[in-house]
Amino acid sequence: MKRVQCILFLIVLAGTGGVLGQQMPHYTQYMFNDFVINPAIAGIYDYYQIRTNHRFQWVGLVDPPVTNSIAFYGPHARMDMGYGGYVYNDVTGPTSRTGITGSYAYHIGITRDIRLSMGISASIMQFRIDGTQLNPKDVSDERILQVVSTTYLPDAGIGLYLYADEFYVGLSAAQLLNNNLKIFDDRNGLNRLKTHINLTGAYRWEVDPDWILEPSVMVKGTAPKELSFDITARTEWKRTVWAAVSYRFHESVGILMGYSYQEMLFFGYAYDIGTSDLRKYNTGTHEIMIGYRFNDIK
Repeated sequence: MKRVQCILFLIVLAGTGGVLGQQMPHYTQYMFNDFVINPAIAGIYDYYQIRTNHRFQWVGLVDPPVTNSIAFYGPHARMDMGYGGYVYNDVTGPTSRTGITGSYAYHIGITRDIRLSMGISASIMQFRIDGTQLNPKDVSDERILQVVSTTYLPDAGIGLYLYADEFYVGLSAAQLLNNNLKIFDDRNGLNRLKTHINLTGAYRWEVDPDWILEPSVMVKGTAPKELSFDITARTEWKRTVWAAVSYRFHESVGILMGYSYQEMLFFGYAYDIGTSDLRKYNTGTHEIMIGYRFNDIK
């Protein structure tokens, strides 16, 4: 049975991230999907919103990663705080991860123009591996084809977000409880969830009344050895149309574009072109973002 555990553990690693040690989903449009990364985002805008994100990674591979999420969040009407929640599903072949998360954030003023948000989140996650979907060449141990295992785990995250009209800097940590996935009866902690950090930052430069240039960066992974980063340069015209290019370290180059209808409806699309050896076996990654803004708080 040790052989079965080893094979399934490798599947979990492959299914929960793009690089070794990365157990969290990737987002090319992280600047528009920031609430699912950092709970401190709740309440920083003076309106409520719903955001959905749909990512189809490495299209062309058999059973490639697919990530879907929907989030709802906004500010308290009278107090310096915000709240929200999101549901997500991350699937790669026989493995899946589904969760529901609730977040709360409190905001304080640092200066007249700069504020700090402090957030916390709590979640319930389901991890599932369906061995009946496997088709290994070596079937010397057929028990692997009969394993369908599900486990439920609580988890928590924290975040800080320093922001003003011109810039923001965010730091968050997820999977703080470091729970052990007991789906393989693992007693050595090999299947333990690692704490992941995300450091984001951007500056909005108003070139003229019509054009805005926004460079941004995200550093992510498990410190200190397994870190990666994304760099993005985005330009926006009259707060209506925007385009961007991005680079993910040792993995891909992205092309992004989007449209805002009266700053109420938001649409975004990203296409990632692989730069690793894996690019030979897929046609790229597609990511779609849809948002809706409502109930402004004056």
